[in-house]
This record gives sequence, structure tokens and C-alpha cells, in this order.
Amino acid sequence: MTKGQPLPRFHMSPAAALQRLAEKGTTFQTFFSHGTLEVELYRPRGEDNQQPHDKDEIYVVASGNGTFFCAGISQPFKTGDLLFVPASAEHRFVDFTSDFTTWVIFYGPKGGEGPSLDGRGQKDPR
Repeated sequence: MTKGQPLPRFHMSPAAALQRLAEKGTTFQTFFSHGTLEVELYRPRGEDNQQPHDKDEIYVVASGNGTFFCAGISQPFKTGDLLFVPASAEHRFVDFTSDFTTWVIFYGPKGGEGPSLDGRGQKDPR
């Protein structure tokens, strides 16, 4: 930011975002963008059919729990957890509770910011 320029301001509660999802009748919506950053709220119903994305992404689980599958590894998740998905990785939520909702944060260039990571956050030797 240039000195003297106002900072971008944004505030959205999960409840307000869920209300907008209900009004639009969709499972996700983008609520904020700035540069390469995009923030969505995602609330799948019954099944998560998403496809790999072309940017790195972070999930911050707003409510619910279940199992998260990413790049061949499954792990449990719960409210408050943070999950990272490198660009182009196959991923989805499975066996999630009916109240499952997550913030989705996409960022960086198409193709991701760096080398692929394995499920433990380590550089993948491939």
C-alpha cells in the first residue's frame, strides 16, 4: 500500500454469508477479493463434487466436521481447523455433518506459489 492510501476494509460473519448463500440458492459465493486473493464461503449439501483448482487454497472450517481427502490422504477435520490444498491437487470433503461450512481462501498465481507439498507439508520429491 502506498503511504496515505486507506487500507481495504471488509467484515463478514459466517451467519451473514450463509444468509446470502440461502438467498442465492448456491453452495458457494465469493465475498471478498483483493489482488490474487479471493475469499468464499462454501457449504456443500450431501456430497462435495468440487474439482481441483488452479490456485493454492486454504480452508478454515467455520462449522461441522468430517473427513478431508487431499492428494491421496484422508484426515479428520473439525470446526476451527485450517487445511491447505496446493494448486491442482485432487481434494474433497467426505462424510461431513449437515452443518458443515468452510471459508475458502484462494491466493497466488495460477499453478500455485511453489513446489507441491505432501500431506505432511513437506516438499514432494517427485
